[in-house]
Amino acid sequence: MKERASFGTRLGAIAATVGSAVGLGNIWRFPYEAGQNGGGAYILVYIACVIFLGIPIILSEFIIGRSTHKTMMGALKELKPKSKIYNFTYVCIAGAVVTLGFYSVVCGWVVEYLVRAIGGGLSGHSPQQYSQIFNDFTGNGFRCVIWTLLFLAVNFWIVSRGVKKGIEGVSSFMMPLLFLLLIIFCVNSLLLPNSGKGLEFLLYPDFSHLTWKSVINAMGQSFMSLSLGVAMLITYSSYFSDKTSLTRDAVTISALDTLVAILAGVVIFPAVFSFGMEPQAGPKLIFEVLPSIFQQMAGGYIWAVLFFVLLLFASITSTISISEVAISFFIEQHHMSRNRATLWCAVPVTVIALLSALSFNVLSDVEILGMNLFDLFNYAASNVFMIIGGMFTAVFVGWFLDKRIITEQLTNRGTIKSHAQGYVIFCLRYVAPVTVCLIFLFLVGLI
Repeated sequence: MKERASFGTRLGAIAATVGSAVGLGNIWRFPYEAGQNGGGAYILVYIACVIFLGIPIILSEFIIGRSTHKTMMGALKELKPKSKIYNFTYVCIAGAVVTLGFYSVVCGWVVEYLVRAIGGGLSGHSPQQYSQIFNDFTGNGFRCVIWTLLFLAVNFWIVSRGVKKGIEGVSSFMMPLLFLLLIIFCVNSLLLPNSGKGLEFLLYPDFSHLTWKSVINAMGQSFMSLSLGVAMLITYSSYFSDKTSLTRDAVTISALDTLVAILAGVVIFPAVFSFGMEPQAGPKLIFEVLPSIFQQMAGGYIWAVLFFVLLLFASITSTISISEVAISFFIEQHHMSRNRATLWCAVPVTVIALLSALSFNVLSDVEILGMNLFDLFNYAASNVFMIIGGMFTAVFVGWFLDKRIITEQLTNRGTIKSHAQGYVIFCLRYVAPVTVCLIFLFLVGLI
C-alpha cells in the first residue's frame, strides 16, 4: 500500500496551514472593516470571535483529520461507519471549487498589476486615471482570462508536485517572505508624515461606531479569514504527525493570521492618511488608491513591485490549500494519481474562473438574483458553503463525536497535558452553532 503523504516538519505544517488562511482578505478587507466599524473596538470583537469561534472550529477540523489521517469523506466513514453523513463532503468540495474559481480571478488581477508595476506602468497617473486603468483592464475579457489561466496553471503545477515538494515547499518559502515584506511595509508606513492619524483610524476603540452589524461582520470575517467550513483544515491535519500538538498549532495559526490582518492595516492606513487619500473597500483600495500612493513615495517603483509580490504570495498560499481539498478527495476516494486528480479538479475550477472573469465584460449583462456571475460565486462560497460547512463541523464534533476521540487528539493519546477539552466542547456545542446561525441569518437578510 502506498505510504500516505505527510508534512515533513512542524514548521512546514504551520507555514502551509497559516498560508491557507492568509489571503487577500487579510490584506484589504480586515483593515477596511476595522476602520469603518470602530477601529480598536472592532478588533477586540474580532479577537473574541477568533477565541470562541475560530479556534474551536479549527480544532474540530483538526480532530477529524488527524484522528483518521484521512480526508473528510474517509474520516467520516471511519468515525461514523453506520451513517451516510459522509455525503456532506460533497458540499464542502463544491464550496472549495467555487471559492477557488472566483478567487483566482482576483489573483489574476494581482498578476496583471505586478507585471504593470515591474514595467513601470503604475507610475505617473492621477487618481482618476488609476480608476480608469482598473476599469479598462477588468473590461478587457482577453486580459482577464489570460492572467486568470496563468495563475491557475501555476497553482495546479504546485499542488501536482505533492504535499512535501509542492505545498510545504512553497509555503515554507513564501510565508516567511510574506511576513518580512509586511514588516518592511509597516516600518515604511510608520515613518510617513501624519502616520499617527492612520493608526488612530485603525486602532482607536470607538465604540460609538460599533453596531450589531459590526459584531456580525467581525464574526463572518474571522470565520472566512481562517478558511473554515470547506474541509481544508481537515485535509491538512490529515497530513499532521501524531506528535503534533493540535491546540498549540490552532492557537499559533489563529494568532499569526490575526497578526497579518492587523499588520496589513498598519501598512495601509498610515499611507492612505499621509497622502490625503480616502480609504475605500474592496478592489479600489488595492488597485486604485494604493498605486496612487506609491507614486508619491520615495522609491515608489520598488514599493509598488514589493506590494504586489506580497499579494501574489498571499494569493498562492491560499489557493494551493483550497485546491488540495478536491485533489486529495479524488486521490483517496477514487484512487487517482495526483496528476490525474489535479486535472479533475482543474476542469470545474477553470470553468467557474472563466465565467467569473468574463462577468465584468463579455457576460456583464448576465445576472442571477441581481448579481453578476463573479458576485454570485463569491456570495455562494463565502455566505453559503463556508457557513454551512462550519456549522456541520462544529455540531458533528461537539454533539456526535465520541468524547474519548476528542480527548485522545488534544492530549496526543495522553502523552501531553491539555486542559482545552471542556472549552472546546462547550464552544462547539453552544457558542459556535449560535454564532454561525446568526452570521448565516444576517448574511441572507433574515435578521
